[in-house]
Amino acid sequence: MIVGVGGRGSDNLGAFAKEHIAMLCDVDGSRLAEVAKKFPAARTVVDYRTILRDATACRELDGVVVSTPDHTHYLPSMLALQQGLDVYCEKPLTHTISQARRLLRAAQANGCVTQMGIQIHANANYHRTVEAVRAGAIGTVREVIVFVNGTDWSASQLPPTAAVPSDLEWDLWLGPTAARDYAEGYHPAGWRRYWAFGGGTTADMACHFVDLAFWALELDAPTSLRADGPDVHAECAPNGMRCEYAFPARGARAAITLKWHAGKDRPQEALASRGLEKWTNGVLFVGDDGWLISDYNRHLVGPEARAAAWKAPSPSLTPSPGHHREWLDACAARTQPSTPFSYAVPLTETVLLANAALRGARGKQLTWDAAAMRTNDAAVNALLEATARAGFDA
Repeated sequence: MIVGVGGRGSDNLGAFAKEHIAMLCDVDGSRLAEVAKKFPAARTVVDYRTILRDATACRELDGVVVSTPDHTHYLPSMLALQQGLDVYCEKPLTHTISQARRLLRAAQANGCVTQMGIQIHANANYHRTVEAVRAGAIGTVREVIVFVNGTDWSASQLPPTAAVPSDLEWDLWLGPTAARDYAEGYHPAGWRRYWAFGGGTTADMACHFVDLAFWALELDAPTSLRADGPDVHAECAPNGMRCEYAFPARGARAAITLKWHAGKDRPQEALASRGLEKWTNGVLFVGDDGWLISDYNRHLVGPEARAAAWKAPSPSLTPSPGHHREWLDACAARTQPSTPFSYAVPLTETVLLANAALRGARGKQLTWDAAAMRTNDAAVNALLEATARAGFDA
């Protein structure tokens, strides 16, 4: 079952097109009708709840692909897991931290095969970067600077209200979020700019790039963080923010400081001092013996003397057949792919913490108790969960 067939849903559907697509679901009737032409044998559904809350209907399904806006990732994923169905869900896995933790528990309790959609994780360049960092290309890594300055999902005010498009089921699009009037730009993609539905550039892009640091350094949960940026709007995500996390030493891994920069907030000095001004997005690993920077398709070791002395190891990570194929193969073998919820949840929680810290306690140093899912600030803690509207709770 494909839940959400436009945008990322369209891309995911294309990747799964050779499989048996039993059901297509979308709240946008025009999109649904257009996609259904390509899959005439598939049943079309407007409200996923009618299927995923019906054990008999779920017998037709093996798995569910969720590609809806962030605020509606949780419920279809949870309902599917409760039915014992395997789940592929786009990043960030959920809209709140507590939702992510509950999905992980449900996946484990029901023995489901899961994958969060961070497709770049399958990229060969990411594999080579992880191998280089782990092989000591730059010595012991103590700092990572992650920056995405080429994307802007921000707003300074809410868009004007408008009439609901005739082909859109607005109440279903809102899902668990409190009722509000339709506005221009929410659908199909502008929702990312607003806290009620998304989380700005950070929620959109951090999972893709912070993923590389999590993977290479085997990170799990920070113990403290501080987020800062411009004055926080009650409804709109900012163009520019930063967050600094502390990850304690673990085993042979040194303590790590991870710095996230989004939008207009750019680590100018760190890049300029290494001649990296032209890099728009990237992950900069800073080690005792040098540095390594990577984006999606390339990586570079520096300074020049370190690069000249460094010889890349033979590839050791298993090549990916493709991010979507991984999940399908794992579903068949009853194993887990490369970004199952056990990996995706700590990554998602770390990303979402930045937005919660910015909104609830901008500029304040916070402690984070991952086991208890609590910081030392009540306003931030209040943002770790969201109350769902009646009918949209699991």
